[in-house]
Amino acid sequence: MPETPHPPAIEVSHLVKTFAGVAAVNDISFTVPRGEIIGFLGPNGAGKSTTMRILTGYLPATSGMVSICGFPVA
Repeated sequence: MPETPHPPAIEVSHLVKTFAGVAAVNDISFTVPRGEIIGFLGPNGAGKSTTMRILTGYLPATSGMVSICGFPVA
């Protein structure tokens, strides 16, 4: 019997977060396969902390989709 493929560890699609009309995160998409280690780099104000807060469920996204191991964060 063939093994069912696992969903990615992290899947982000067209993520947007705005504060008072100013985009902190503007349409980012990426996928992290299970077992991979990644770095999240960028200059100050690039939206790294905001993205991580959305990924952890601490902050809701304005639009877009985030899932962790196939489960939606929202």
